[in-house]
Amino acid sequence: MKRKAYAVWRGGIIDGSGTISSDSGVLSNTQYSFFLTFLKNGIGTNPEELIAAAHAGCFSMAFSGQLGAAKLTPESINTTATVTIEKTGRWIYYHCRSSGREGKSTRSIR
Repeated sequence: MKRKAYAVWRGGIIDGSGTISSDSGVLSNTQYSFFLTFLKNGIGTNPEELIAAAHAGCFSMAFSGQLGAAKLTPESINTTATVTIEKTGRWIYYHCRSSGREGKSTRSIR
């Protein structure tokens, strides 16, 4: 299986902005920017929010799969994922932590 997403960026890192789209159409010219990374107001998203959403969704699906293997079917699984940006020296680390009522997962990307 292959999934594709597309990004267009215009301008500099601080004053620029872009749009992202996906083959599924769920993301269709969705605005994103550096500005939206650090401020909560405005319409659009940022890469960190997308990483958190993907992590929360993956965690929920994987947990459901584990329950299914034990012949259990959840009524619902609620997962919160938090992405933290940390600059250490010349590296920027993204820490993503997901948590639900029954489990936790942590991943770091450099």
